[in-house]
Amino acid sequence: MRYREATRDDVAAIERIARASWEADYPDILSRETAADEAVDEWYGRDAIERELDAPGSILLVAVADDDDDGPVGFAHAVVTGGEATILRLYVHPEARREGIGRELLGRTIREASDRAADRIRAMVLAENDLGNAFYRTAGFEPVEAGETVIGGERYEETTYELREWEVDG
Repeated sequence: MRYREATRDDVAAIERIARASWEADYPDILSRETAADEAVDEWYGRDAIERELDAPGSILLVAVADDDDDGPVGFAHAVVTGGEATILRLYVHPEARREGIGRELLGRTIREASDRAADRIRAMVLAENDLGNAFYRTAGFEPVEAGETVIGGERYEETTYELREWEVDG
């Protein structure tokens, strides 16, 4: 597996990974129409991802299989502002899970945020996303705040996590 910064050539794959992940992870949380049509298009559509590629403070990384036949199989998106990094999204295609790709993307995102002088690392997850919540807790993040997000005009509870201490490897 190779990990690198995303490019415009990765935009379609990022949207594909997000759509597959939302359909697999959120069937009982969000309606398929809301997840697939509104949220994925709004957050992961071509225009949104291309804006993020150019945005100051944006970190957008992809994981690409060594054979690279189908492009990226995972991505992470974070924003660093004022010494704080917020991991907004981290998804691995459901068919590529359980191989350590998410952990590696998370580690590389933390390393990149540290390189950009972030001294605080946070992540946001829908409160009912059991897989996402377990992922961040296992990685050492602690829940620090409950809030809401709006998806398709509906409100959903969201948990904000913070990584209190971390070490950056080479």
